[in-house]
Amino acid sequence: MRRRIYTAFYLDEVRNDILSAKQWYDEQQEGLGERFVSSVKNTLFDILKMPSAYAVRYRNVRIAHTKVFPYNIHYFIDESKKQVIIIGIVHNRRQDALLLDR
Repeated sequence: MRRRIYTAFYLDEVRNDILSAKQWYDEQQEGLGERFVSSVKNTLFDILKMPSAYAVRYRNVRIAHTKVFPYNIHYFIDESKKQVIIIGIVHNRRQDALLLDR
């Protein structure tokens, strides 16, 4: 039996999280922003394959770390819909509490 992959749902703020980080990295070095976006996409793909692989950190929210870049993807799982809800992509030095309002 083939395991069903989860689908993703993104809060509106997530797009801004990615775009602002990409812009910052592009200002540091040409092409670095695209490498950041690629790293985020790869981590998101890993999450969708096995969302339970990452530990719950607060209020049923799990955190996955991107490779190379110091960013964390905050999400929770809706098992009934086989959906992963992405609530934020933030630098790992920012407080988790920033996402509680989302």
